[in-house]
Amino acid sequence: MAQEIQQAVAKAEKVVKGAGTGYGADAIQVLEGLEAVRKRPGMYIGSTDARGLHHLMWEVADNSVDEAMAGHCDTITVTIHKDGWITNVDNGRGIPVGEHAKMRKSALEVVMTVLHAGGKFGGSGYQVAGGLHGVGVSVVNALSERLIVEVRRDGGIYQQEYKRGKPVAKVKRIGDIDPSDPYQHGTKTKWLADREIFGDADYLFETVAQRFRETCYLTKGLRIRLIDERSDREVSFYFEGGIVSFVRHLNRNRVVLYPRPFYVQRQVNAYNVEVSLQYNDSYGESVHSFANNINTVDGGTHVSGFRSALTRILNEYARKTGILKEKDANLSGEDVREGLTAIISVKLPDAQFEGQTKGKLGNADMAGAVQTSVAEALAAFLEENPSAGKRIIDKCLTAARAREAARNARELVQRKGALDSLTLPGKLADCSERDPAKSELYIVEGDSAGGSAKQGRDRRFQAILPLRGKILNVEKARLDKMLQNNEIRTLVTAMGTGIGETFDIGKLRYHRVIIMTDADQDGGHIRTLLLTFFFRHLEQIIRDGNLYIAQPPLYRVQIGKEKHWVYDDAAKDALLQKSAAAGGKEPELQRYKGLGEMNPDQLWETTMDPQARTILQVTLEDAVSADQTFDMLMGNAVPPRYRFIQTHAKEVVNLDV
Repeated sequence: MAQEIQQAVAKAEKVVKGAGTGYGADAIQVLEGLEAVRKRPGMYIGSTDARGLHHLMWEVADNSVDEAMAGHCDTITVTIHKDGWITNVDNGRGIPVGEHAKMRKSALEVVMTVLHAGGKFGGSGYQVAGGLHGVGVSVVNALSERLIVEVRRDGGIYQQEYKRGKPVAKVKRIGDIDPSDPYQHGTKTKWLADREIFGDADYLFETVAQRFRETCYLTKGLRIRLIDERSDREVSFYFEGGIVSFVRHLNRNRVVLYPRPFYVQRQVNAYNVEVSLQYNDSYGESVHSFANNINTVDGGTHVSGFRSALTRILNEYARKTGILKEKDANLSGEDVREGLTAIISVKLPDAQFEGQTKGKLGNADMAGAVQTSVAEALAAFLEENPSAGKRIIDKCLTAARAREAARNARELVQRKGALDSLTLPGKLADCSERDPAKSELYIVEGDSAGGSAKQGRDRRFQAILPLRGKILNVEKARLDKMLQNNEIRTLVTAMGTGIGETFDIGKLRYHRVIIMTDADQDGGHIRTLLLTFFFRHLEQIIRDGNLYIAQPPLYRVQIGKEKHWVYDDAAKDALLQKSAAAGGKEPELQRYKGLGEMNPDQLWETTMDPQARTILQVTLEDAVSADQTFDMLMGNAVPPRYRFIQTHAKEVVNLDV
């Protein structure tokens, strides 16, 4: 590696020093129109895999939702066609089609072909909007083989077609609107994503449905109809209760402490604040925040204002009712958020987001608006519902006692981490590399697989941590009980980040944490338990892209002198069929039920060698959906899990028995 770096530096120096290297004025490229989008699509939609493909759908739908938030649209219909086309129809005002004074062309064409062109900058078109960068629909146009937009407004139907972002002809009026037609105004956008960019990526019905369900929770009175012609599936979403219905939906598999969720809606100057919350008997926190319907996964000022109000009002109520005595310490923010399910939704003009991903809201005034709104309404709610108030405070006090016990357990973990993290007998086999960016930790199932991994690894940068048995299901345990589990304590110590209120992502000792378990049911269960632990307590490791899942082979197929590593049954069957058709030697087939059955050199060759292995990066695209999934699969409620197993049992084949 050092030699390669030196060669690259030398080559760069040679180019800088040399004359006539070809780097002159003519080497500076100017990409016009939408060429930049097609040249670097990942800069605009994040990736060119299935996530990027779905992002095109979000960009178009979000424009329709902006019309709904402005009060001009109440119905959106999205259709996934069999041939890969997508159609998005809304009954909003319709994109303007008149000539744009500056561009000397139809405003519709400007919107569809010019980056940073839209009605969301000056304030006259939209008071509230999610698409603030003005690149949405023009990016969709640039990344589509074909796109056809049809606008209904002012009694006429207007249309324009594009190929890879370039208009085929000018905007033209193709007819008049029939007075009996329910769609007297609105925009219809139909596009075919460019297969040269997205390859074989396809739309997932459940992913789209979850996104639109969430959107309807956040926008009262909006109906979204989703049609999938590929499978003849259709769903419609409409929630009169808005975010109150959202909270009830998230708590549907949990035991709630009181029946009616708290709800407040206030207009504070130009800011609209909506908050709903309800406590349950779980030990986790499910707080999801949105600004102009955009999921602010990293929080922001609206979340800070909410947390401040919640902690202050619950402490004041506990003191006022005598549940907290004068000598008792105040409840902490961590205490009051245990078992909390909450939705924070704010709508505001000129929203200031951090980056194109819009993961964090930065408007300073929003903290005060949310804090004032929640504090006044929550204080009144507790006064009017004393039984709910007592249950909430009792829950918080129990969490406080558990937090103190957890602090003692955590300090033990930290002391062990500082003193003997490098000499844990039979546990962590550390690497010699001290740069976290170059280091990786394999979490391995069992001592047998751990032994093979320790022998097969590159000990310069690969550390091995074998787990003995299954770790605790943290979905059903508080932090204090969790830290009594030896395997979890060892894992936290090995990673170095700490946990809970002392968590520090900057202390992560390995920037690739790789879960490597067997390919049977037990291995799958252990992997799920570990994923639950990371999601509930070390979520930032997932968000930063540090968590991976190893992909060990299921089979070794020897055909003559050729050796093949096969990772699933479909690939194995295809290989055997190909061998039989070729009329060669009878293949030798070996099935690996566990990693411990593999020799160290085989484990390195197939699963640990960075030049040859396949590892899956764990990502968190939708925190709300992940929250519901872990609650269903790992929580206390049995019926939802049973229904899930019944529904998906037919998808599981070739289980080991």
